[in-house]
Amino acid sequence: MLDNHAKLVKVIASSAGIVGRKKLQKIIYIMKKLGYPFEEKYTFHFYGPYSEELTLRMEELTNLGFVSEVKEQKSNYYQYRYQVTEQGEDFLTHSPVDIPEVEDVVNQLKEKSSRFLELVATMLYFDDLTKEEVEAKVQEVKKKSNYTQDDMQEAWHYIHRLKQ
Repeated sequence: MLDNHAKLVKVIASSAGIVGRKKLQKIIYIMKKLGYPFEEKYTFHFYGPYSEELTLRMEELTNLGFVSEVKEQKSNYYQYRYQVTEQGEDFLTHSPVDIPEVEDVVNQLKEKSSRFLELVATMLYFDDLTKEEVEAKVQEVKKKSNYTQDDMQEAWHYIHRLKQ
């Protein structure tokens, strides 16, 4: 019943926590595109692919006490830190969650900036298009982000490495 919740707890636990709502959204989306069994539906939003379902599940996990969400003030904005609690660890031991090893990929993704993950997720969102069409689409929908050709080349290489 709570399999989708357990998958999220496992991802957060395997990475010793994730900082940032946007980063969490992009990590789960990219993992889903890599074939990990996440069922959250995504739509294209201001910061790229976004899942209202994921937001609601995270709210439920914090309300259940399985994940802590700590609001940290940065210079001109707030950032959220997600950590698995003892109750969350106990929940995982009793959950028959079936998800392949996630630690390596989560930690790779976690090292990248939210801005870079937003670019990668956006490119993957339009993966039914040709490479040239994806790049044009990114320039169209993410105009204010000012992604350069070098940024896109780095993202293509990163996507290629993740898929190996």
